[in-house]
Amino acid sequence: MDPQPTPGTLKAPPRSPWLTIVIVYLGGVVAAMSLGKFASVGPVVAAELGLSLSRLGWVISAVVGVGAVVGLPAGYLVRRFGAERSLVAGLVLIAAASAVSVATGDFAWLLAVRGVEGIGYLLVTISCPALILRLARERDRGMALSFWATFVPMGIGASTLAGGAMGSALGWRGWIGLLAGLTFVMALVVWVRLPRGAGRQPAAGPVPRAGALVWPAVLAGAFCLAALVTIPVIVLLPTLLIEQHGRSATAAGAVTSVISLLSVFGGLAVGVLLRRGTPVGVLGLVGVLTVPAAWLMYGGPGSVAAVQAGAGVVSMENGFLGALVFAALPLVLARLDHADVGNGVVAQAGSLGSLLGPPLFGLVAGGLGYQALVPVIAVGILAAVGLLVLVGVRVARPRPSAG
Repeated sequence: MDPQPTPGTLKAPPRSPWLTIVIVYLGGVVAAMSLGKFASVGPVVAAELGLSLSRLGWVISAVVGVGAVVGLPAGYLVRRFGAERSLVAGLVLIAAASAVSVATGDFAWLLAVRGVEGIGYLLVTISCPALILRLARERDRGMALSFWATFVPMGIGASTLAGGAMGSALGWRGWIGLLAGLTFVMALVVWVRLPRGAGRQPAAGPVPRAGALVWPAVLAGAFCLAALVTIPVIVLLPTLLIEQHGRSATAAGAVTSVISLLSVFGGLAVGVLLRRGTPVGVLGLVGVLTVPAAWLMYGGPGSVAAVQAGAGVVSMENGFLGALVFAALPLVLARLDHADVGNGVVAQAGSLGSLLGPPLFGLVAGGLGYQALVPVIAVGILAAVGLLVLVGVRVARPRPSAG
C-alpha cells in the first residue's frame, strides 16, 4: 500500500483572492453608477437648470468624452503612480466632483465638474482591470476579467433603478449627493482592502514602447468597432419603440433597462467558455450573430417582439465582445506589467466608439431611415470580428509568463 501523505507533503495551489477582486469590481460598478446617474433625473435637471436636450446630452456624455481623448496618456499615468493609488484617487475625484455638482446652478459648471468626474472614471477603468489581472491566478484570469467587463451595465442599471426612486424622494441634488457619499465610502473600502507598502506590486519593468502596443491596439480597434455599432442600438431603443411602435416613454424605458442588463450574461458567458478552453478566435466569431439581430430590429418583420428579441441579442453581444476584449488583453501583452498602458489603449478605443456611435446612428437613421442601420452594423461588426480572429491566431502562441 502506498504511504499516506503527511500534513505539509501536499501543497494546494494558490487561490485567487476573490473577495479583493469583488471589491475592486464594486469600485468599478460605483464609478459606472456615476456615469449613468443623470439618466433617470435628466428631465428634472434640464427643467431646473434650463438645459436644452443637446446640452443635457453633453452633460451625460462628457465623462466618456474624457476617455476618448486621453485614455492612453492616463494608462501611463496609472503606471507611474500605481494601480492601487490610481483607483482610490479616481473614486475620490468622482465623489468630490459629484459633491460639487450638487451645488451647481448652470450648464458651464455642471459640464466642468463632469469633466473632472471623467478623469476619475478613466483612472478607475484603467486601474481596476490592471489590479484584477495581477490579483487573479493565471487559470482564473479569463473568468475574473470577464466578470469585470460587466461593471458598466451593472452600474448603469443600478443607477437607473435607484436614481428614479431616490430622485423622487430626495430630489435630483439629494440623489447626486447620496451617490457622492457612496463613492467616498467605496474609496475608503478599497484603500483599506488593497495592499500598501511592501505588499504592493513590485516596481514595473521598462515602459512599453510603440511596438509592444501593436496587438493591444488591434484588440482595442475591435473594441471600438463593437462599441460603435452595439451601444447605440440600446441607447436609441426607447426612441425606436416610441416613434415606430407607439410605446409610452415609461414602457420603453422599462424594456430598455431590462434589455441592457442582458449584456451582463454575455460577459459572464465569456468567462465560462474561456475556462473550458474555447479559443479566443472561435469566441470572436460569435459576434456575427449581431447581424441577423440587427435585421430583426430594423429590417425584419417590424413587430415589437422582433425588435425586442433583436435588441436582446445585440445587448448580449455587446457584453460578450467587451468581456472577450478584456479577457484577451493579457494574452497579447509583451509583459503582464504592461496591463495599465494596455488598458489605457482599450479604454480610449471603447470610449471613442461609445461617443461616436449614437450621433452616427442618429445621422443615418434620420437621413435614410432605420433600415439603413443594418448594413452599417454589419460592416462594423464584421470588421470587429475579423480583428478578434486575428487576435485569436496571435494568442494561440504560448502566453507570456506571469513574472
